[in-house]
Amino acid sequence: MDTDGTDGPTEFAGGLVDYSTVHRAKAAGLDPIEKLTSHDAAAVLESTGDALKTGQTGTNVNDLKMVLIG
Repeated sequence: MDTDGTDGPTEFAGGLVDYSTVHRAKAAGLDPIEKLTSHDAAAVLESTGDALKTGQTGTNVNDLKMVLIG
């Protein structure tokens, strides 16, 4: 996590993604790999309901990075 409430040119603070995100994106007619390659993850996150919208927080003080390799 590392956000001040909006990241990049979107209103999203980020997103929560799991194994089902890809399946739900494809069901919505989106190609997640193409969207990531074209730097449009927001379209996928919004279509799957995985986008986080917090509004402006006025702070950007925490960092948490996780990678899960199965």
